[in-house]
Amino acid sequence: MAGPAFRAAAVRVRTPATSANLGPGFDAFGLSLGLYDDVVVRVADSGLHIDIAGEGASTLPRDESHLLVRSLRTAFDLLGGQPRGLEIVCANRIPHGRGLGSSSAAICAGIVAARAVTIGGEARLDDTALLELATEIEGHPDNVAACLLGGFTLAWTESGVARAIRMDPADSVVPVVFVPGKPVLTETARGLLPRTVPHVDAAANAGRAALLVEALTRRPELLLPATEDRLHQEYRAPAMPQSVDLVNRLRADGVPAVISGAGPTVLALAEDSAADKVAQLAGEGWAANRLGFDTAGTSVLPLVAPEATAPAADPSRDGSGQVYGFGGGVREPGDAPIG
Repeated sequence: MAGPAFRAAAVRVRTPATSANLGPGFDAFGLSLGLYDDVVVRVADSGLHIDIAGEGASTLPRDESHLLVRSLRTAFDLLGGQPRGLEIVCANRIPHGRGLGSSSAAICAGIVAARAVTIGGEARLDDTALLELATEIEGHPDNVAACLLGGFTLAWTESGVARAIRMDPADSVVPVVFVPGKPVLTETARGLLPRTVPHVDAAANAGRAALLVEALTRRPELLLPATEDRLHQEYRAPAMPQSVDLVNRLRADGVPAVISGAGPTVLALAEDSAADKVAQLAGEGWAANRLGFDTAGTSVLPLVAPEATAPAADPSRDGSGQVYGFGGGVREPGDAPIG
């Protein structure tokens, strides 16, 4: 089989921040947020050149060990072969090591960019394979499903294949994130989880997770009870005591708050009218940001210079409850965003 041909033009890929778990939906629920990384990828004659601005600019590698590059390489293998060279420009806005899906953003950017620069890429690496590949690289589907699809996602594996359903959050809900100054490694947070949990706790989380689907999409007045968790947050408190304390303080004030992903960022799902007030509740040591929901997911966009500030989320909303094995399809540069 002949190797692939590549486009001469660069492609620009935008990936959103994501929050996983959302309380009871451990390794299943994901939420796409209006904070973005931009990546521009061009196939070159030789070598590998990476420019990085923003988050991680002083610490991320500029070689084959970069997660974005590893994701590109893995996707190119599935697409039939590697290009002779790559030029990559990254504009990073998603904080690293904070539970906001920076690794998922890098993975999704890499595999979507690889497909976009490959002529006939969609035929060689279809939508189902994109989600499966992202899940294989990340190790779990919750963040990558939300990053690819946008909106509120529920992900699972079926016969070893990653699947996801996409829904739209209620218009009256506003995500507020509280980002601390120091990161926590995902491996550290996961290492604190017990191998087994009491049956009563598992049953409680199952009920709350089911309730959260209704609360986040249609009945936000139920978000406080719907975001209760017994499976992971308190177990992780030794690694992020201030975060768990903030969650408990916000919840005591009636604010639906959870640890975002593996932490230490705290996510509050506030009513639109109260979001600004909620953002002021954390106190010193936290960067509070009122974010919109992203509804576009990972997007291939017209090629322009990466912007200094993140734009508003694409206003399109699906809301069909369609099952995706990554659903909307990646379009060519200049076409509408996926999702």
